[in-house]
Amino acid sequence: MKTAIVTGSSGLIGSEAVRRLEREGFRVVGIDNDMRARFFGADASTAFVRDQLLKDLRFYIHKDIDIRNAEALAEVFREDARRLELVIHAAAQPSHDWAARDPETDFEINAFGTMRLLEATRRYAPEATFIFLSTNKVYGDRPNSLPFIEQERRYEIPSDHPYAKGIDESMSLDQCTHSLFGVSKASADLMVQEYGRYFDMKTACFRGGCLTGPAHAGTELHGFLSYLMRCVLTGAHYTVCGHKGKQVRDNIHSYDLVAALLAFHTEPRVGEVYNIGGGRGNDCSILEAIDLCEELTDRKLSWTYREQNRIGDHIWWISDTSRFENHYPGWGQKYDLRQTLTEIRDAFKLRS
Repeated sequence: MKTAIVTGSSGLIGSEAVRRLEREGFRVVGIDNDMRARFFGADASTAFVRDQLLKDLRFYIHKDIDIRNAEALAEVFREDARRLELVIHAAAQPSHDWAARDPETDFEINAFGTMRLLEATRRYAPEATFIFLSTNKVYGDRPNSLPFIEQERRYEIPSDHPYAKGIDESMSLDQCTHSLFGVSKASADLMVQEYGRYFDMKTACFRGGCLTGPAHAGTELHGFLSYLMRCVLTGAHYTVCGHKGKQVRDNIHSYDLVAALLAFHTEPRVGEVYNIGGGRGNDCSILEAIDLCEELTDRKLSWTYREQNRIGDHIWWISDTSRFENHYPGWGQKYDLRQTLTEIRDAFKLRS
C-alpha cells in the first residue's frame, strides 16, 4: 500500500492532509509530539485531534517523535522506504514571539528538523515527493516597503502597482528584518530548494499566508482568525498589535491548501517555490476580521490597541498564486473568507 509521512500530523494542515490522503488510498504515518502544547499551553494542545484521527481512520499510524531526533526519523523512514511516495512536512515552531524567547530551540526545530527530514528522505526514499510548509515570513518585512494607501479600515496599495493582485515569488528576501522565526523558516526553505536542485529531488516550498480552518487550535501567539473567533465567542480580551489594526492578511482554508499540495504531488517538480494563500477576495484587515466575527456570532469583541507591532510583522500581505495556478490549472479554492470563519465558529462551539 502506498505510504505518506506527514509531520505535524495533529496540527491544522497536517490533520487535513492525513484525512485527505487516506481518502486517496494512502497509508499515512503521522509524526507529532504535541509540541504546540509546550509552546503555547494546554489550550493549544492538539492531542484531541490525534485521538480523533486514530479513532476515525483505518490506515493511520501515529508516531510520537521529535523531528530533531535523527535516529527516530531514520527508523520510521527505513520501515516504509519501499512504499513511501510522499512526505508533507508541516511540523514547526510557528510563532514570532515564541522564537524570540528561545531562538536556539526555534532554529533547531524549524531548520535542523527540516534538514533531518530531507536527509532521511534522500537516504531511504529519494524518489518520494517532499513538500515543505514554508511561510511568507521568509520575505521578512520587505513587503512593508510597498507604497501603502491608508483607508478607513485597512491599508491598500495602488491599483496600478505590479503587486496589486498580490505578491509573487519575485520579492527579495534580502536586506530586511525577518524576525528570528522568519530566519529559521527561510533557512529550511532554502535547504528544501537546494536538496531538490543538488540531489534532483522532487521538492517544493509552499510559502503560506494565513493558513486557517476549523481544526486550528488558535492561541494569542499563533492562529489569527481562530484565536480571534475564540475571543469573540468566549468573551476573552483581544489585543491588536500595531499598524492601527489595518494590517491586511489573505486567508486560505486548510482544505484548499491541502488540495494544492496534492496537486503538486500528482506532477511534482524539482526545487519549486510557490506563494500560497487566499489571494484577493479572501483578504481582510484585523479591523475587518473583527467586524465579520462579530457579525457571524452576534457578539461584541472586547479588545484594546497596543501601539507596538510585532517585529517583522507585515503591514499588507496578499499572495499572488499565479505561478502555482499556471503549473496546476486544475486547482481552485472552494472556500471564501465568510465560509471559513463560519466553519471555525461552528467547530469551536462543538468543542466547547
